[in-house]
Order: sequence, then C-alpha cells, then structure tokens
Amino acid sequence: MTMWKRKLLDRLFSGSAYGAIAVMAFFLVIVIGPIFLKGIGAYLFEGTIDYRRMMLNQFNRGDEQALDVEWAEVKQERKIIYDALFAFEKELDNMSSSRRRELKPAFKQTKEAVAILLGPEPGTPLPALPRRLYGQTRWERAELKAKDVLFEESWDYSGAQGKKVMTPRAPLFKGTALEPLFSKIEKDLESLMRPERTFYPQFLTDKSIDAHFFGGIGPEVMGTIYLALGAMLIAVPLGVIAAIYFQEYAKEGFVFSLLRSCVNTLAGVPSVVFGLFGLAFFINTLRVSPGKSVVAGALTLALLVLPTVIRAAEEAIASVPRTYKEAALSLGAGKWRTILTVILPAALPGILTGIVISMGRAAGETAPIIFTAAVSVGPMVLPSEIFTTSTPALSWNLYNICTEHEAVDEIRHVQYGMALTLVMIVLALNTLAIVLRAKVSRKLKG
Repeated sequence: MTMWKRKLLDRLFSGSAYGAIAVMAFFLVIVIGPIFLKGIGAYLFEGTIDYRRMMLNQFNRGDEQALDVEWAEVKQERKIIYDALFAFEKELDNMSSSRRRELKPAFKQTKEAVAILLGPEPGTPLPALPRRLYGQTRWERAELKAKDVLFEESWDYSGAQGKKVMTPRAPLFKGTALEPLFSKIEKDLESLMRPERTFYPQFLTDKSIDAHFFGGIGPEVMGTIYLALGAMLIAVPLGVIAAIYFQEYAKEGFVFSLLRSCVNTLAGVPSVVFGLFGLAFFINTLRVSPGKSVVAGALTLALLVLPTVIRAAEEAIASVPRTYKEAALSLGAGKWRTILTVILPAALPGILTGIVISMGRAAGETAPIIFTAAVSVGPMVLPSEIFTTSTPALSWNLYNICTEHEAVDEIRHVQYGMALTLVMIVLALNTLAIVLRAKVSRKLKG
C-alpha cells in the first residue's frame, strides 16, 4: 500500500471517529438537555403563598409569624373573589329560568376552577385530600389554572383536524355580580398568589405527600441506594471469585465451556425474566422474605449484573502482565497469595470500573424489581426492615407516575425531577469510577 493511501485511510478513520463522537454528543445533549432543564424545576421554582403554607403545615418549615401576616393580606385580596361567588349564587336564584339554565353550568365550572386555583372557600368543610386543602403551590401552574377560570375550553371539529377554542367567560356574566371576579384574577393574579423564588433541596430527601402532589422523593432515592448497594454486595464477591477461577484455575474442557456458556447466556437474558425468576425462586421457593422486599430485589439485581462483573474482572485480571505472577512465584509466594497480593491489586482499576458501571445499571433497572421489591408509594425503609419490607425506587416510580398516575400533568416537575436525579446518580457513579481508577493507577505506579 502506498504512503498516500495510508494517509488517506488514517484521515478517514480519524474523521469517522470524530464524527461518531460528535453524533453521540449531539444525541446526548438532545436527551439529557430537556431532562436537566425541566428537572431542575423540581428544585428551583417560584412557589406561591400556598406552597409556603403547605410547607409549614406538612413539614413545619418556614417563618410562621411572617407567613401569618402575609396570609392575612392575601385573604383580603381573595375575599373579593369569594364575595363575588357568594353574591352571584344569591343572584342566580332571582334570575329567569332560561337565564339560570344558561349560566348555572358555566358558574359551576368557574367555581370549581377557582377552588383549584385558590383553594377551598372560607367556611366550607375542609377536603380530605391534601391537594384540595391549598391553592396552586407553583406559579407556572397557577398561571395555567387562572386560564381555566378566565376561559372555557372547547373543540372545533369543522375542519380536517380538531382545533382547541378558548372562549372568554367574562362576556357571559357581564352585568352580574360575578363579573368583577374575572378582571380581578386577570389583573391581580400575582397579588393573589404571591410567587417567590424558591430553592427546595429537600426534594431529594422529603417523603411525598398525597401521591407526589407535594413533598419530595426521599423514599425513592433511599430505595434505589439500598437496591444498588445490596446487589453489588452480593454480585462483586461472586463475580470476582468466578473471574479468578476462569483465569487462574479453570482448564479447557467440557465443564469450562459449559460454565462459560452459562455466563454468556445469563448476560443475554431479558431483565423481565430475572424479575419473574426472582419472584419464583427467592420469594416463593427460598422464602427470603414474606413478600416483596429489598433483599429479594437486591438478589435479583445481583444476578442481573453478575455477568458484567465477571467479564470486567476477567478482562482486568487478564490484562495484568504475566511477569508479575512469575516474579511473585519465583520469590516463593503461593498461587493464592500471588492472586491476593499481586494480581488483584494490579487488576483493581479495571475491576472497580466494572463494579461501578454495574451499579449504575442496577440503579436504573425497572423490570427485575417490579415483581420482587418495588411499590408505587411507600415510606422510607429503615435498614432493619430490608428483609421484610418493599420499597419505592426511582426507576419504577418514574415509570409509574408517568403512565398510571391520576394527575399526570399536575406533577410534571416530579417526573422530570426523578429522571434528573436518577441520571445524576448514574453520572456520579461513573465519575466515581473514573476518579477511583485514576487514583488507584497512580498509586500502583508509585
């Protein structure tokens, strides 16, 4: 091959590599960017006075005296709204039957929308659900709910595709006692809601209130940590011992080929099968717990990541120069002592990388823990309860609140906040792997 062809091929390969990296970075930004931008809204947002009241009542956080003063001022502002509702109810009784039939359904919708925006009317029985005890706790949601008060939503299907039509409610109630309500909400929404820039780091540690309407994701984060660490405590010793056997003790033959095939097959089994196996074997057969539990989930995840740990440890051990082993043996060290004091320390960077990558996968898996460990809503599990109690987990709860929650649109910030937290946990684990590998490598080089 001539020199110019070699240079051309080198440039083509280099260009392809740079192009692949650029494409990967582009898609990474497309995927991670929206998660970060929207997920940060779970921690940093504009909270209304209803948010501050909720935090004081539910979590005992905030300046009670200052909040009492502010709430008294807001109640005066909102009194205009409630007075208009009360006055129109009385006025409705004195209207003609045709006018009453026209306005009554629209008034009912308006009243319900006001209750969602500002909370229950003074003097009415308190709702049972915490989500109905307060008005909108986040400013962006308050702006959306204010539109539900000001406009009636309908759909126009006259064209090829349906088109949403927003019709103002105010003209319908012109000349009635309800008319001032619409101008008050339109012009003075900020004084009614009192939004303030809020930083909520406790989203990472607080329990959820009313199925994630309020509060944080503390039980989910702790459950994910329990499951990931538990899986690695089981998988790492088994995986490293298996890798040592394959590299240092096993001889070519039927048994070796069978074991190697089992490991390779285990690596290709779908994750949902691991979940069904964990349910059937660990819970129903071995009865490691009376039902779903952290231990059952950790054992199942350990089997899932075991092939990755074995392969990573094998590659790390195989990369250790054979001269290290020969030098140790020539100095009189036994085989097992050589493995413990020479080979494993030299292979430690690669083993650590495999461990942390496997931990990241264990933290993000959903299917194996559906049947063995995860629940949709639950308290934070104590260490003493891991053998008997199921736990929420970020991966499963993220799927659950995105697909099965009764009010998906109301808790978008929780969904993205969970996704951001899970991504950050996995990124932190991978960063930890890089740092540990570099530190151990420097130490080994002296």
